[in-house]
Amino acid sequence: MADAPEADLGGAEDVSKVGLSGMKGVPKAGFGGTEGAPKIGLGAPIVAQFVKFGIVGVSNTLLSLVVYAVLLKGFGVWYLAASAIGFAVGTVNGFLWNRRWTFRDHVGDALTPVRWFVVQGGGLLANLGLVFLFVHDVGLDELLGQACATAIVVVFTFLANRAWTFRMRPAADPVL
Repeated sequence: MADAPEADLGGAEDVSKVGLSGMKGVPKAGFGGTEGAPKIGLGAPIVAQFVKFGIVGVSNTLLSLVVYAVLLKGFGVWYLAASAIGFAVGTVNGFLWNRRWTFRDHVGDALTPVRWFVVQGGGLLANLGLVFLFVHDVGLDELLGQACATAIVVVFTFLANRAWTFRMRPAADPVL
């Protein structure tokens, strides 16, 4: 049987002197740059982006609730109008933070905000449909149904926003 070719250890005699991050072709782990980074694992760019997307989502939820409560209790605004305004404020907050922080390396254009609002609108409709399904058809409690719907929708809105709204390279054909 033939011997396997020796690996290039970057001039060192053995791996223990170099460490994996010092070897040629082995990317460094962590939340840093995305160039050459692995596609899976805790240091992967998609994982870091998903964590940031979640942090922004929590801030959106808190902001929406504060706006809702202030309008409802402080100004006597009708609860559905207060909810819609709170949702709109949270959506704008989410767009701004995700554009500047979560997906800061994206290729932006004039349609980026339109794509964001399309994805968020689709997420809202999917969320409402899933909550209805979980509560009325499956028989879950309203809060548990909302939690299940949110867990599903956040993954899909993240993936849609990552692939379409905040894509990293321009699309071949500009499409909404």
